[in-house]
Amino acid sequence: MSDIIRRDPRAEWIARNRLHPLHAAMQKAESSWLSANGVLRKNPHAVGFIGPNGIKRIDRSGVQQGGTGKRSSTTEAVQLPLHSVEQPAFHIVVVPDMVGGRLSSHDKDLLGLAHKLAGNDGAVVAVVFGEHKESAFDCNGVDRLLQLTGETFEGYAPEARVLALSAVESQLAPRHWLLPDSRTGGGELGRRLAAKLGERPATRVWQVADGQASGRAGAGREDLVRQAPRLILAAAECAEPVSETRHEVRPIELSEQIVRHLPRIQDLGAVAVDPALIPMAEAEFILSGGNGVKDWELFHQAAKTLGATEGASRVAVDDGFMPRNRQVGATGTWVSARVYLAVGISGAIQHLQGIGACDKVIAINLDPACDMIKRADLSVIGDSAAILQALIERIAAHRQGAARDAA
Repeated sequence: MSDIIRRDPRAEWIARNRLHPLHAAMQKAESSWLSANGVLRKNPHAVGFIGPNGIKRIDRSGVQQGGTGKRSSTTEAVQLPLHSVEQPAFHIVVVPDMVGGRLSSHDKDLLGLAHKLAGNDGAVVAVVFGEHKESAFDCNGVDRLLQLTGETFEGYAPEARVLALSAVESQLAPRHWLLPDSRTGGGELGRRLAAKLGERPATRVWQVADGQASGRAGAGREDLVRQAPRLILAAAECAEPVSETRHEVRPIELSEQIVRHLPRIQDLGAVAVDPALIPMAEAEFILSGGNGVKDWELFHQAAKTLGATEGASRVAVDDGFMPRNRQVGATGTWVSARVYLAVGISGAIQHLQGIGACDKVIAINLDPACDMIKRADLSVIGDSAAILQALIERIAAHRQGAARDAA
C-alpha cells in the first residue's frame, strides 16, 4: 500500500484558481534547484534568502506565523472561514436525496442555492431520513441538521416522510423549502409535500435571482419565470456548491410528535438488477477499461465482483475487446455515474468530455502524467492486473468476514 500515490484534488483546485482566497497559501515556493547543467540555482525572493551583501529577505506576505521563519506547507489541511448563525432570522429547509447515504452533486448544488437564499441572517436546515455516511455537511453549507431515524422512514416511505416534513413546517415555518427535482425521490416527495401544504411549487428550477425563479418548460426549450415560491424543486446545477466557507452543523430535534398513520404503500425492498443490463447513461457505478488492460478476463471478473457496469474507451472497442454500445466518450455514450473507475485509460479529450458529469473519478494507470490521472479525484499508479486482483481479493475477504459476523 506504500506505493499508492494519494492526491488532494481540492488543494490542487485551489492552487489552480487564482481567484480563490486561499490561492496564495497553496503556492509552493522553491528556494533552490539544480539546472540542466547541474548548477545550483537560488530563488532571491524566497523566504530566508541571504543576498551577496548579507541582507536576509523578510517575508511581508503574512505567510509566516509567529516569526517561526517557516512557510505553510501545501500538505496541511485548508482551514476555511467559519460561518456561524447564532439566532437565525429565518430558515431555509433542504431535503437532499442522500443516495447511498451521501450528498450527491445535485444535493450540493441545492445546498449552494439554499446558502445563497439564506445570506448572512438565515440558517440552512438539512433534513436527513435514516442513517447516513456523509461527513462533509459543514463544507457544503449546512447550518442545522435534523436527522429523522426509525423503521418508519426506511426504504420507500413517502407518506411518513411528508408527515415528518409537515411537523418541520409547524416548528420552523421556513421561508423556503428546497428539494431536488430528481428521479431518486426528491421530485415525488416535493410534489407530495406541496399538496400537503397547499403550495404551488416551482419545478425544474435552474436559477433563482432577484426574487424570481426560472424553470425549464416545453421539453427544455422554454423558461417559465415567476416569483420565487416557498417550495422550489430545483434541477441540477441550479447554483454553485458552497466551497469557501464551513458551517457549524448544529443538530436540532423536533419538538412535537410526528402524527402516526397507517401506510397505504408497502415497501417490498430492493430488487437485484444485473449491472450488465443497466444502460450506461443510467449506471451509477462504471468500471471502464482501456488500452492498458491486458487481462480482460480479470477485468470482467472485477466488474462482476464490484457489481459495476462495464464500459470501455474507443481504443478498446476498436480492438474488439468490448462491444460498441459500451464505448464511453463524446463519440460513444455520455455518462453521469456517481463513481467512474477508469483502468488503463490515458484520457483522450473525447473520453474526458463523456465523463464530465461523473461525480467521482478513480484512475488506475502506469503513467502518472496522463490526462486521466489529472482528471481523477483518486489515482492509483501501478499495474492494472495486480491492482484489480488485489481489489477482488480484498472484497472477497470483506464479504467472508461479514458472513461470519452475521452467522
